[in-house]
Order: sequence, then structure tokens, then C-alpha cells
Amino acid sequence: MCCFSGKVNKVSETSIFCRMGAKGNQVVIYSMLLDAADDVAMVLPVPVKKDANEGSVTFLNLSTYSDFFPKLDRGFPVLRSRTAVGADPFGAVAGAAPLQVQSVGSFEASFVPRVEDFQRLDERFRIAPEIWGQLPEFNDYGFVVFKLKSGNARVHPMAFAYPARDHSRITFPAVHIHDGKVHERADFDHALYCQSESSEVRMGWQESVALPGGYVNLDRLHGTVLKDQHVYKRRMRGDFVNADMVVAAA
Repeated sequence: MCCFSGKVNKVSETSIFCRMGAKGNQVVIYSMLLDAADDVAMVLPVPVKKDANEGSVTFLNLSTYSDFFPKLDRGFPVLRSRTAVGADPFGAVAGAAPLQVQSVGSFEASFVPRVEDFQRLDERFRIAPEIWGQLPEFNDYGFVVFKLKSGNARVHPMAFAYPARDHSRITFPAVHIHDGKVHERADFDHALYCQSESSEVRMGWQESVALPGGYVNLDRLHGTVLKDQHVYKRRMRGDFVNADMVVAAA
């Protein structure tokens, strides 16, 4: 799931698509069902390059493709083995004033380059420093922040790309902070999707029955999904260690 700046009633049916771009820019597409009484920020810690700044993340508007994940899931009616390799069309991302806020579909988004930069963000959408103090592995991470409206609804896919610190690993942001506390274990309700040619993924994840152009509209995805590689899926439902999911990129 993710980290929230305030209390949420429920988060479920989380779907995350990730892949590593040829130039070391990791793509993330994220959606879930959210029930929150008040406006809240969703914060995704990401392992960016050491010199990342607030212009280092590219946000992509997928508000017109709200059913992307249901369409993506049509590629997984059965388990089958097939692989294809193709070129990567996704280009490089852009490499104590308030942080820049961008309008992305139905919400606003910002990139917080490091923990201390949260003070430059609207106080309503910060996570307390003592919370991050319980997660020392994120001391040198950056943080993608989406400001979400109150209500009980599916959040349309949130998409971005960032300059990854380690090009050999794909990171699924999955650490949970839903009640202002960090728990060792958490309840997961995740469907994870990726494009990776690593043996780790190909041997352990379910492979799509066809290339993605057969079940999603690639023209609406801004190059985030490769047309010449199969998609792989892993379902995580139940009690797991409260940590990010990391797999080999190639």
C-alpha cells in the first residue's frame, strides 16, 4: 500500500505496475480503493539518485484511463510461458521555498527530494519526522506525494517516473503507514505487475498470455508500458512483513 499523512478508514485493492526504463528511470503506476473522511496525502518513498531535486520526477496524467488495471488484468486468465524483448520508448526524466505542486488529473502531486524537505510542504500533507525516524532505510530516499480528496472511491491511476539509484532492481512502494504508526507487519491486498526479463520474475510470477497491446491501449499510457514485453503479475493478500517489494530488473 502506502503511507498517509492522516487517518484513513480503509485502503484495499491496491494495484501497482512497475518497470525499469533503459536509462535508469523507474516507472510506477499506482491505484487503489480509498475511504478517507478528510483530504489526505499519500506518500510513496522511492530510492532516487543521491543528487535528485524537486524537478527529478516526471508525473504522467492517466486520469482518462481509470480502468487501466482492469484492462491490464485481462492478460492473466491462465498461466502460460512466453517471452518477448523489445526497445524501450520511455525517455529520461528531468534531471527553502514551497515545493512545486503539479496538477495531475484529479489530484495535486509534489516530489519531496529528502526527509528534511517535508517542512516545505503544506502541513496538512506531511508525515511527522518521528515516523520517518522509525524507518531509517528511508533517510536518503525521495518522496512522491499525491494530495487526495476525501470520500470512498477508487483513485484513478497515479503515474510517475524517477531516476532510480539502482538500475538493477525494481522497487514496489509498499510500506504501510495508515494510522500514524509503523507496524512490523501489515495486511496486504495487492496486485503487483511488472515488465522484467529477470529469471526471478519469469520463474516466480504469472506471465501474461499475450503482449500488452492486445488488452490495453498503449497510446494512452505515455510510453510507460512496453509493447514488446509480456507483463508479469504477483498477488499479495494477507499478513506480510511491512516493507517494500523489490525484484530484479533484468
